[in-house]
Amino acid sequence: MSQISAKLVADLRAQTGAGLMDCKKALLEAAGDAEQAIAILRKKGVATAAKKAGRDASEGIVESYIHLGGKVGVLVELKCETDFVAKNDDFKAIAKDLAMHVAAASPLYVNREDVPEEVVEKEREIAVSQAEGKPPQAIQKIVEGKLDKYFSTICLMEQPFVKNPDQSIRDLLTENVSKMGENLVIGRFARFQLGE
Repeated sequence: MSQISAKLVADLRAQTGAGLMDCKKALLEAAGDAEQAIAILRKKGVATAAKKAGRDASEGIVESYIHLGGKVGVLVELKCETDFVAKNDDFKAIAKDLAMHVAAASPLYVNREDVPEEVVEKEREIAVSQAEGKPPQAIQKIVEGKLDKYFSTICLMEQPFVKNPDQSIRDLLTENVSKMGENLVIGRFARFQLGE
């Protein structure tokens, strides 16, 4: 099976909490079989993030980054479950990488759910007008695709990681949840640019 539907990928992602690309790769490897794909993800340790996602992340750090020349500055709140992990050098390095990413990629929101509904509706209207003249069954897929692309530019969790564009920020956190054995959550961020 060379084509995996977006719905199948989204369903697997909802079940496991794994990143989109991890879900797609697992489904391709499993020839579209969702149960087998879950087993593949579990073997890779990605699905463990879903178990940890519900746990309270009340510790953490606020990391800062000032770009050379002092024209761009960022604060990122990265939360975890214990102060032990918050003091860990790997955790601090992730927070620093996230702050540098925010400086470079200029996201507007942490998650898709944070985007105001009126902004989403405006983008949906634009996508529908751009898809005008296409077959009705294709319009829905085109609109969803355009919205997904839009979210991947403005939502931090969906952006490709600047240090590894093959990996999203969500995938980066999921990978590190597995490594550290704790839930990691980006609480919020602020990006400042001189003159803006």
